[in-house]
Amino acid sequence: MENKKTIGLWSAVSIGIGGMVGGGIFAVLGLAVNLSHGGAPLAFIIAGLVALITAYSYAKLSVTFPSSGGTVEFLNQGLGTGIITGGLNILLWISYVVMLSLYSYAFGSYGATFFPETEQTFWRHILTSSVIISFTLLNFLSAKVVGKSEEAIVAIKISILVIFVVIGFWSVQFEKFEPSTWSAPLSLMAGGMIIFLAYEGFELISNTAGDVKDPKKNLPRAFYVSVLFVIGLYVMVSMVTVGNLPVERIVESRDFALAESAKPFLGHVGFVAIAVAALLSTSSAINATLYGASRISYIIAKTGELPSHLERKIWNRPIEGLIITSILTLIIANFFDLASIAIMGSAGFLLIFAAVNFANFRLSKKTSSKKLISFTGCIGCLVALGVLVWESKITSPENIWIFISMIVVAFAIEIVYRKISNRRHKRYF
Repeated sequence: MENKKTIGLWSAVSIGIGGMVGGGIFAVLGLAVNLSHGGAPLAFIIAGLVALITAYSYAKLSVTFPSSGGTVEFLNQGLGTGIITGGLNILLWISYVVMLSLYSYAFGSYGATFFPETEQTFWRHILTSSVIISFTLLNFLSAKVVGKSEEAIVAIKISILVIFVVIGFWSVQFEKFEPSTWSAPLSLMAGGMIIFLAYEGFELISNTAGDVKDPKKNLPRAFYVSVLFVIGLYVMVSMVTVGNLPVERIVESRDFALAESAKPFLGHVGFVAIAVAALLSTSSAINATLYGASRISYIIAKTGELPSHLERKIWNRPIEGLIITSILTLIIANFFDLASIAIMGSAGFLLIFAAVNFANFRLSKKTSSKKLISFTGCIGCLVALGVLVWESKITSPENIWIFISMIVVAFAIEIVYRKISNRRHKRYF
């Protein structure tokens, strides 16, 4: 019996927007301003253009290979089912764990602002851990309850950000964006790349491709509309932030910079409103990403690239993948700082997206794609990754080793597992 298509254009667009405007903008805005200064809006545009070009490959691949496998399936199709693909798929899962850590860290940071300053570090750890454990239990018991409230949460957080932009724009000091206020070109680009993970959520549209109505028309539109809308929103948010608050204060409050930037024109009420929006936003992002990450471990196991234990479902949910994902998230969110987590996440997704662009380049005849666009996307992601790594080498070299460790662990798991396992690697199509 043929599955009924249930997702229309605007539902697909909302999935993409909800995936992007998660916890990323609340978590990494301060880091971006620290690197790019008055050039922060330009940094968001640069990162957004890389995402937009990559969205072209995702749109073409989603139409040709519609499955819940999404990125995992695209890499299997375009690069084969060898060690490279296996390692990249496991790196994707690790990158999702890093994203979860970022959202959890942001939740803890914004929540801690409601406590005395001397106790904020303590409460950040408590809240960070509590939100991970709570949503793990919720997914374990019934993710449906939170799933039903997801659209309402997306509407609330977008509305608060739009109100923030509309009111805050009237008091923006535009001289703060003159080229003389920008950081050096390398730092400016690095500022864009450290916030790249604030865009990565558009790929969630690909996981619903099999349920989208008139996919040949609606999938590409959903990708492009959602990315373009979010680029515009992020640019305006960064302009209001930098235009109303000195860079020094943004950097000082980088863990909750967006809420702090509302104070000059909305006072304490504005701070509280943005902090509440951050808590709602990061909560919904944690729930969606936690479910998605456990699903990814399940799908990778289904393709034979992880142990079959992760392929088992308990009560129709991939429980073992959920538990492992949650434990790793607890470790990263509590033992790494915000900059390290952001760099790990952005670098991981830039490498994955470069591979997806290359996969579409190789499959251009099958996906009816323009090779030049996909090739440009691949090179763009690699150049962006190079800039991020180079800037990290100058400012925080330890973060490079953390990223290298992510890659080594991903490929080590794949290589060792292949040697000790006789499972066959397979594709959906």
